[in-house]
Amino acid sequence: MTESSLSVEGTDKMKWFAFSIICAVLQISYQNPRKHWTLLPNILVLEVDGTLGEQNLLCMESPQELIVSANQSQEIFWKKNGIEQAQRGNSYRVQLEESLGGGNYTCHSEDGSLLNHTVVLIKEDESKRRKILVKTDEDYLKCTAQNYNGEFHCSWTWHGSRSGRVAFVNAHRVPDCNTKCSVDTSGEWTCSSGHGNFSCTVNDNKISCLDKQHCPYAEESKQICVTVFVLSQHFLLEEYFKRFYLSDIVKPDKVEIAQVNTTVIQWSYPRSWSSPYSYFPLTFQIAQLKDGCERCDSPCNNYEALTVHSTDTQFKVKHRAKAVCIRAKDAFAFSQWSEWSHKRLVPLVKKHHDLS
Repeated sequence: MTESSLSVEGTDKMKWFAFSIICAVLQISYQNPRKHWTLLPNILVLEVDGTLGEQNLLCMESPQELIVSANQSQEIFWKKNGIEQAQRGNSYRVQLEESLGGGNYTCHSEDGSLLNHTVVLIKEDESKRRKILVKTDEDYLKCTAQNYNGEFHCSWTWHGSRSGRVAFVNAHRVPDCNTKCSVDTSGEWTCSSGHGNFSCTVNDNKISCLDKQHCPYAEESKQICVTVFVLSQHFLLEEYFKRFYLSDIVKPDKVEIAQVNTTVIQWSYPRSWSSPYSYFPLTFQIAQLKDGCERCDSPCNNYEALTVHSTDTQFKVKHRAKAVCIRAKDAFAFSQWSEWSHKRLVPLVKKHHDLS
């Protein structure tokens, strides 16, 4: 072998080596999403980490459709959010960069008829800063229950500069990985499994759910897990979840206060509280105010409160008390107090009988 041929061979190897390096770099920097899954029919979620990537969409997938499209694939055109794209054919490559690439992709026949559609949602890495909801009180979801009947509510705060909506709701008992959720035409979500049957409704920034299989008289052995997927106007999907027992989030409604006479008041359990009250007792706090403080924003928080564990719902107030505040909580659970009920005391005028 001559020196010139060795030189040519070495040059070819160097070119092949350089070509291999370039291909490897391109493959590393241009990857498919880390994960993709179906949220609902025709809604595809792509989990991305911010690097360049692409996802292939198919217009027609069944064997029958593929036979028909074999001679028409070049006639199929695509639209993204209603705008026609340059790509043609049965497949479409969605270009992904950071959180971009989501949208409503539709494919059409040559005459413009709709053949199929796929809504692509982008879900960023969990380590990224959340963009759609605002954290309040160290959490994104705040859940409460008025009683132990199995109904609860979870609310959140939308980011002020972003428009969002609920895309998916999941409620189940932990651990239960086989929960199936669906939504009907009225917007009611149903999640069924062997350990629970939940129905949920969405109202702007709150969901209300009911576990139809919950028994209020039995010990709650499995936590409830609520997951809310919210969607921005730019097809960005974020997931928020919260786990709890009903005893963790139960918060009674306000108690009702009545004045018996000038020195005695009485109150009643909230009408929404679980019964019998002997099985679901409440603990009360009573604050006595030296003045009515009608103009105070929160007069009940400015006075020391007396905790009452008795089942007796009558109380003798101090002679100088001008008003009383009462709130309640579950006697057995480390849960929230109700909002204060406030009542101003008034002198009761005795009725005099006419002796004439």
